[in-house]
Amino acid sequence: MNRLAHETSPYLLQHADNPVDWWPWSAEAFAEARRTNRPVLLSVGYSSCHWCHVMAHESFEDQATADYLNKHFVSVKVDREERPDVDAVYMEAVQAATGHGGWPMTVFLTPDAEPFYFGTYYPPAPRHGMPSFRQVLEGVQQAWTTRHDEVSEVAGKIVRDLAQREIVRQAAEAPGEQELAQALLGLTREYDPQRGGFGGAPKFPASMVLEFLLRHHARTGAEGALQMAVDTCERMARGGIYDQLGGGFARYSVDRDWIVPHFEKMLYDNALLCRVYAHLWRATGSDLARRVALETADFLVRELRTAEGGFASALDADSDDGTGRHVEGAYYVWTPAQLRDVLGDDAELAARYFGVTEEGTFEHGQSVLQLPQTEGVFDAKKIASVRRRLFDARARRPAPGRDDKIVAAWNGLAVAALAETGAYFGRPDLVEAALGAADLLVRVHLDEHARLARTSKDGRVGPNAGVLEDYGDVAEGFLALASVTGEGVWLDFAGLLLDQVPARFTDPETGALFDTASDAERLIRRPQDPTDNAAPSGWTAAAGALLGYAAHTGSEAHRVAAERALGVVKTLGPRVPRFIGWGLAVAEALLDGPREVAVVGPGPDDERTAALHRTALLGAAPGAVVACGAPDGDEFPLLAGRTLVDGAPAAYVCRGFVCDLPVTDPEALRARLA
Repeated sequence: MNRLAHETSPYLLQHADNPVDWWPWSAEAFAEARRTNRPVLLSVGYSSCHWCHVMAHESFEDQATADYLNKHFVSVKVDREERPDVDAVYMEAVQAATGHGGWPMTVFLTPDAEPFYFGTYYPPAPRHGMPSFRQVLEGVQQAWTTRHDEVSEVAGKIVRDLAQREIVRQAAEAPGEQELAQALLGLTREYDPQRGGFGGAPKFPASMVLEFLLRHHARTGAEGALQMAVDTCERMARGGIYDQLGGGFARYSVDRDWIVPHFEKMLYDNALLCRVYAHLWRATGSDLARRVALETADFLVRELRTAEGGFASALDADSDDGTGRHVEGAYYVWTPAQLRDVLGDDAELAARYFGVTEEGTFEHGQSVLQLPQTEGVFDAKKIASVRRRLFDARARRPAPGRDDKIVAAWNGLAVAALAETGAYFGRPDLVEAALGAADLLVRVHLDEHARLARTSKDGRVGPNAGVLEDYGDVAEGFLALASVTGEGVWLDFAGLLLDQVPARFTDPETGALFDTASDAERLIRRPQDPTDNAAPSGWTAAAGALLGYAAHTGSEAHRVAAERALGVVKTLGPRVPRFIGWGLAVAEALLDGPREVAVVGPGPDDERTAALHRTALLGAAPGAVVACGAPDGDEFPLLAGRTLVDGAPAAYVCRGFVCDLPVTDPEALRARLA
């Protein structure tokens, strides 16, 4: 066992048995490099990364490779999900030097943590024009010993170049109608009308862009925006990227048609997409959207919820194929023969329904289940029976590994998704699951100074400080929970988190946001990226939560902070709309108000109050906030001074310092929120 045996990260623990003398990212590791005058090998990955597993098996489990590393390098292993700041800084360097990036990320550093050579996956033998990992190690070691001054000069230049890269410039004000219209036009140009989605292969589910399209339609009535969202969501839900038996989405599709996924299932993707499909149902009443939202929520609770009440980070892409070999997608794919073994006479029906062929749609004659049939009639009861039997049979296969660490930001996304989905569809169990995760975040991740820890595992808090996305996404989850439950304590917790944003993450001169706090560990560069990756950027997540909190409380300071942060969306939205979708969605809320809805009634068990509350939650006005409680209650600032109307529960709708007359009828409230 090496030093990683004492870590909480499942990814680091996967390498605890390697013969490589791994160090976790720490000051001690770099002190050792200085003491021994050895370069640092920095290897960054995550637990559900297929090629990370491949490189680990080929190189880090190999004794000869390990012996060479242990003699000539100080080897540092980082879980990118635990340390997104370390990952971001060195990924920026990798992309600047090579034009591309990815994981596993392989970077060679001086003992002062300055990078001088970069790469990603390296094979054990030369292949496809790539050098072997051993060749890379020998080349770096030779350069370190024979051209040390040159290496130091290169490293210093790289760090200077990174430091001089332009800090994000943002406009002085938030985007308006013109910028959002330009962003929509840009998305239209990148849209794939035949297959749905944006861009080519590999194709990722653009959750944040879909939220923008739904909000833009709600605010403006633009049918083109809604149609792009509807068609994309349908194509994804009918494709192999969606788990047709167990619900939930894989990370991305390797092809343009959504057929063959990269099979790992991530918490952030599924939380975001659960919310997208729930919002799509809210906008259209689509039965497909309802089914996918609920199935994805059920997947989250069934397969990712931990014993402590939080949600695990991911399920692996690989699993045992029954022969002892770990193979990508083994848990999910089927052959016609396997269908016959499980279904007997119903196998042919299942093959037609799910697109399973003798040739296969994946590898070795295996098929990923999809719903290619858009015409024809299938017996619903028979299909339900087929799905149940296949699901039960699949459950007997060796399951993919699960990364059990709790990431604060991603659990915040799950809290928002489950709270809203539970409220929309009358599923109090989903709201309870959201409450359980929120409670864990408060008990374990939040300290007495309102500072968040990034991760925990088995109820034990991790050592790394939360980054901006943790504060923004957890606050977003708490705000959604406050609106759904009528419990004002979640608004209070959101406020505690959001007070940290101007104090520790904001440039006081420009209002620009940084991904790490001012008192965080100093790296070679303070990371700052407003663009979305797999989840909303910390910058725009914080902007959205600040805006929602301001609508709830009337806080001018929080609203001004949100508006200043959205200046970057005015700059980037028209240019790269695919990569700042959540910022565009937040800008839609700002243009709409956002609206503030206060529902007052005698109690949550009162049917008339519940009807108004549900109607308020189902209003599609972008970013609307909802407070529900007793007349003139103190749970929420929006309830102050609100009274019953002629003894009946009432709803008050305000926007931009102007309030409509209260209404007591759900239909009248629905019209106010249209």
